[in-house]
Amino acid sequence: MLLVEDSKLMRVEREHTLKRAGYHVVTAVDGMEALSVAHKSHPDLILLDMMLPKLDGPSVLRALKADPLTAQIPVVVVTGLSQKNEEKLMHDGAAAFLGKDQLLTSVEPLLQTIRKVLDDCAV
Repeated sequence: MLLVEDSKLMRVEREHTLKRAGYHVVTAVDGMEALSVAHKSHPDLILLDMMLPKLDGPSVLRALKADPLTAQIPVVVVTGLSQKNEEKLMHDGAAAFLGKDQLLTSVEPLLQTIRKVLDDCAV
């Protein structure tokens, strides 16, 4: 799994949570690094923040989906942006959308979303 998050605190916290849940996690701190790591590691799933330096999340999502090497990797968008962006992001190829506010009190919505997306891709 590729975790793309520029906030060190959130990245480390989510990485620990995901590793405790049994996932192998690689990380990227900006949009350009996300594309590079996705090409090198070809993860089963990408957790993508939208507000990133160098290349923003929507641009990363579009680039991933336009590239035959990464187009089939499911992308879960995790963002503090308004949910009114959800429809556009889903249209651009996101497999799921999670607001950061949904993760303030529990990591369970994140883990449930990951399991669902991975299950849907396995079918």
